[in-house]
Amino acid sequence: MAVVLGPNRYGKAETRVVRVTRDGEVHRLKDCNVSIALSGDMEGAHLRGDNSAVLPTDTQKNTVYAFARKHGIGEIEEFALLLARHFVDSQRAIRHARVEIEEYTWSRIPQGPPHSFVRNGGEVRTCLVHHDENGTSTVVSGVRDLVVLNTTGSEFHGFARDEYTTLAPTTDRILATIVTAAWRHRTPDSPYGACYPRARHALLEAFAGTHSLSLQQTLYEMGKRVITDCPEVCEVRLSLPNVHHFLVDLTPFGMDNDREVYHVADRPYGLIEGHVLDDAAPEASFAWS
Repeated sequence: MAVVLGPNRYGKAETRVVRVTRDGEVHRLKDCNVSIALSGDMEGAHLRGDNSAVLPTDTQKNTVYAFARKHGIGEIEEFALLLARHFVDSQRAIRHARVEIEEYTWSRIPQGPPHSFVRNGGEVRTCLVHHDENGTSTVVSGVRDLVVLNTTGSEFHGFARDEYTTLAPTTDRILATIVTAAWRHRTPDSPYGACYPRARHALLEAFAGTHSLSLQQTLYEMGKRVITDCPEVCEVRLSLPNVHHFLVDLTPFGMDNDREVYHVADRPYGLIEGHVLDDAAPEASFAWS
């Protein structure tokens, strides 16, 4: 039996960087979490402890800070591409770079001075960039922790049943989910700044406007709307947990409950996931993970 080294990568995870741009008294803020993973000719490090091809992860961290100072941070996709290309182009042993960025958005405090900000809830903008030595780049943008809810306009019935089925069909339920969405751009020179708000709006508009017979149907309509409204996008991946809302039984207290008071269950939950794509879309150069 032979034992061999399989696919591998290494890098610096979750480098938190905040970039303040000062334009006189008006300040702008970018708050990001950057994760880097590099792969290539790393057999020596794994098999013999030869670190001559290993760019230290501490250096990768320092590069994030230096590039934030030197280039600033505009659209996170552009910053991720800049980093990925740098590592592949500058290190002979590196064949492929993966850069993932989370952006935590802030808004100015109303009626406050132009240097005061408030964090915009839990929603996070994301991007994932792959770049390899032949110059091929794949860019995926997205959002996570986007919490949405419809108080009506959702049904679930006609489902398969067996001896263990106890769920009652319903023609009126609360539909709530925490959206994780990612959309792949057709080319690495996509208008990221303009695309993101359109894609986010498309997700929300489709969720709100779909009379849902299942969360699967809603998922498809959300992905379809992004591709329809954003021609620069060729594929959408969605992960939608079904945040179950159950009517509370108030009869022990002599009260009725006509769809007014609910208990929210955090687990277990249904998890609906899927891809929606333009059937003429080019194949992704790399896996999205």
